[in-house]
Amino acid sequence: MRKIWRFFKRTFLILFLAQLVYIVALKWINPPITITQINSLIEGNGLKRDYISYHEMPASAKLAVIASEDQLFATHNGFDKKSIEKALEFNDKKKGKKLRGASTISQQVAKNVFLWQKRSWFRKALEAYFTFMIEFIWGKERILEMYLNVSEMGIGTFGIEAASQRYFQKPASKLNRNEAAQIAVNLPNPKKYKVNPPSPFVSSRAQWVVGQMRNLEGDSEIKELIQP
Repeated sequence: MRKIWRFFKRTFLILFLAQLVYIVALKWINPPITITQINSLIEGNGLKRDYISYHEMPASAKLAVIASEDQLFATHNGFDKKSIEKALEFNDKKKGKKLRGASTISQQVAKNVFLWQKRSWFRKALEAYFTFMIEFIWGKERILEMYLNVSEMGIGTFGIEAASQRYFQKPASKLNRNEAAQIAVNLPNPKKYKVNPPSPFVSSRAQWVVGQMRNLEGDSEIKELIQP
């Protein structure tokens, strides 16, 4: 029993140190592949991606995803407590019929980079751990950069550069506000929504996002964060 216990302790320590080294390394390098990207290949959807640096990403794309997905991103610690409470209350009333999420950009990055998409309490626990770690080690700029590089933005399409090329046939650096908003609206369900030409929902929601972008762009913390 002692040998077995020592084996498990040693294995756990090795795995813990390995994931810690990986988290630190990803502060400067991009992930070679993610579980979601592997699943895309297995399902026959292909893998289109082209990582670009933070300064190559337009302010419009950064502002669009913040406006659409997480307006408190610049100031929270990785978790939006009020949104979590509202989501729990909503889901309790619906009794699982239609779940509402409350994930911040940081939580989505933790899931997209380190974990898998299927919901479970175990995954949520791991997601909370990785969210805390990337907030502490990476910082907001790197988290936002990773979000715009790794998120699935269409079937088999990952990252803002690949999405821009797919939907608008131009580099992400040339995206205007409305185009960036349309891509941002697609993020919650990239396999369902149609970006170009936009479905009625995407078109309507994109206009709302553009309005939110105008409201947020004057905020000093967001303004500093989204600059190249």
